[in-house]
Parts: sequence; C-alpha cells; structure tokens
Amino acid sequence: MPNKYKFCLIVCTYMRAKPLIDLLSSVNNQTWYPDEILIIDGSTNDETQKVIETNKFQNLSYFLVDSEHRGLTKQRNYGISKASNFIDIVCFLDDDTILEKEYFENLIGTYSIFPEALGVGGYITNESVWQKITEDYVPNINEYFFDGWKRKDGSRFVLRKKLGLDSNLPPCFLPEFSNGRSVGFLPPSNKIYEVQQFMGGVASYKKSILESIKFSDYFEGYGLYEDADFTLRLSNIGKLYLNTAARLAHYHDSSGRPNKFSYGKMVLRNGWYVWRVKYPNPSLKARFKWNLIAFLLTFIRFLNTFTTSDRKEAFTESLGRSVGWFSLIFNKPKIRKE
Repeated sequence: MPNKYKFCLIVCTYMRAKPLIDLLSSVNNQTWYPDEILIIDGSTNDETQKVIETNKFQNLSYFLVDSEHRGLTKQRNYGISKASNFIDIVCFLDDDTILEKEYFENLIGTYSIFPEALGVGGYITNESVWQKITEDYVPNINEYFFDGWKRKDGSRFVLRKKLGLDSNLPPCFLPEFSNGRSVGFLPPSNKIYEVQQFMGGVASYKKSILESIKFSDYFEGYGLYEDADFTLRLSNIGKLYLNTAARLAHYHDSSGRPNKFSYGKMVLRNGWYVWRVKYPNPSLKARFKWNLIAFLLTFIRFLNTFTTSDRKEAFTESLGRSVGWFSLIFNKPKIRKE
C-alpha cells in the first residue's frame, strides 16, 4: 500500500536516554519511515541530548524544553507547534516502547481505509495473553471474552462482575459511571475497531484537528489519564479507530514516574476529572457506582499490603488513593474548557 500521507513522530521524553535510543532503533527498521521526528526532552540533565548527538537518525530534530514547557501535555503541545506545515498526521509514542516492523505502515494506512478518522491508535502486544475460542465456547467468570477471543480477567474485574459493576460497553468506550475497559481488552485480531479512547503513548491524529484542540494543561507532570481526556473530547466531534495490526511492545520503564502516593492520588482525582469531562451531570446511580468502585479498588490496593512482596508501594498507593478520594469532597478539580 503506497503512503499518501506525510507523517511526523513526536516523542516526549524525561530522563530516559537508554529506552529512547531503543525506541528510535526500532523506528529505523520501519517499512514506512517518518517524514519528521521531533524529540521533546524535559530532562534536567544532558544524558538524552548526548545520546541523540552520538546516534544519528534521519529527519530527527531535538528540542530541550525548560520548566515552562515541561510535563507530558505541555511537551506534546510544544511538539505540535514545531511540526512542519507539510505534515498530515502526527504520531505520538511513549519513550519506552519498541515497534514491530510494520507499525507505521498499518497505523498510517488506517487513514486511507477510514478517511474520516480524526485519530488512530496502535496496539500493545506484551501486556495480555489471549486465546482464540470457538463460537460455542462458554467463558467462566474468571475470563473475559470479546470478538472470538478470551483472556484471563483481573481479580478487580471479577469482583466487579460479581457486584454488577462491570462495564456494559465494548472496550475503549466509557460508561456513564466511568471505569470502562481499556485498550488491553481488545484482542490481537488484526482488525480495526471504532473506539472512543485509546492510549496517548500509542497514538496518531490528523494535524488539522491538533491545531484546534489541545492537550489539557490540567494534567501536570506525569499526566495520568491525559490521553483519555483528549480522546474522549475528540470522539465528541468525530471518529476514532484502533488498529490491532499496528503493534508494539511497552516496557514501562520506571524512571521518570511519580512516587506511589502521588500516583494513587492522581488515579482518583484525574479519574474523576475525566469522568466529569465526558459526563458533566451523571445520574445518581452512576455517581453511586463510581464511588463504590473507587472504594473497592482502594481497599483491594490496601489488601495488597499483606498479599504482595511490594508492601510499601501497595500501602503508599492506597494511602494516596484515600487522600485523593476524600479531597474530592472539599476540593473537586475544576473542569477546564479546552
């Protein structure tokens, strides 16, 4: 399939020199190579700049940003402002991902199949184990199945199913009580699915839409759930798709991540924010479900203090979740009109 689109890759990075070079090496092996690569570096040392200078990559431009533009959403908006005028599609990748050889060919090719698409997401292969099933297969409660595939369901989802708190929508769609199923619940079917949301670190968008809709500066620093906020807002005005043939691996490098207390607090406060952006006035039933799920997940994380080896992390995160939850009573985030 010939490529009729000019596309740019933007990688926002922070203190991850080695993972970044591994990613760029996989970009070098692509069947379709980006017409432009922009590295937006928020690091507070020069390690990333040094490895970029000693490892030459075609079409690459490097930008070291100051504190004013540091943070995931700020760096993304900064990167968009630096993309060339001839670019049609802007792609974003997390700096700790490794691409399969035809990632860009399958991702960008989706826009030829669905010209109306405002955005297309890619597919992470190394976070779930799926198995093909027959039409007459009857899954048990410990499994999740979709489109002829099954996978083991997490204990949190099993409990939610037992309590009637599971999502009643397909993966990547947000129910009224939020807490839907993410990209990880779409199977490796090589199909293209219409969605409402996908992950920001495995994403692409038409540049024209990025000139009118920006990533929210509500999400500071690490920016947990900024991708859900952006894609849900985008899905209100046009079509989004996820191509499960556009594959990569995500290795979740620990450097540059917040401590577990801050992370736990973000889960509740940022999760509430995304929910209310999509559903400003949820029903009483939806509010009850959201809060019940918040309680259950916080309690389960607290129990992990006694059931896992990472006891300190589990306790600290559960404490952060608790503080984040109670803070919503007195200090709810203000929804911003982006």
